[in-house]
Amino acid sequence: MSGITLDYNTQRPRLPIPEYGRLVQRMVDHVLALEDREQRTRQAKAIIQVIARLNPQLRNSDNFERTLWDHLHIMSEFKLDVDAPYPPPTPEELDSKPAPVKYPRSDIRFGHYGKVVERMIAQCAAMEPGPEREAYALLIANLMKRQFLVWNRDTVPDGVILKDLSDLSKGSIRIKEELQLAHTADLLRSQQGGPRNEAEVRKRGGKKRHRNRKKNRY
Repeated sequence: MSGITLDYNTQRPRLPIPEYGRLVQRMVDHVLALEDREQRTRQAKAIIQVIARLNPQLRNSDNFERTLWDHLHIMSEFKLDVDAPYPPPTPEELDSKPAPVKYPRSDIRFGHYGKVVERMIAQCAAMEPGPEREAYALLIANLMKRQFLVWNRDTVPDGVILKDLSDLSKGSIRIKEELQLAHTADLLRSQQGGPRNEAEVRKRGGKKRHRNRKKNRY
């Protein structure tokens, strides 16, 4: 037993792409040792077929074959010299960081109403005066009241909603006095099955409570 030497993965060379395993890496190392370029190319194509079976999910991508060749060059540490159908990648390309994605930034005056409500108000303000605009304005006011109650489940005066609507529309949208907004109780009742605010979720522990069922004992 004392003469047995154990071979640990920690003592072996690092795998550039561990997902393919050490057997595929040995195949790549074998191709690098071949002197004939044509033979290296044939063996490289055979390895491409092997790793394609190990990575079937890549078949759904547009650059499936090129990705496999890139992986092969990476496993060879960019030393593979074969007649590949695609140019080999460079280490600089892999180390380069992608360009930052620009995130649209826009100021929202009342965060609890959201940007969609502001867009609806701007659309309503651009409409011609008439029954259609009045109905649209009333719909927006009820939506604002509903959004307000999501974060504040207490009673909200209609005057607050109408004032915010006037401020957001710069005074161009006003609800007639004879028109009434939806009652708070009706809006709260319709939201019982909907999402709760974060404070209420924390208050209830964030989990649903289930009653303990009696278990039959044998």
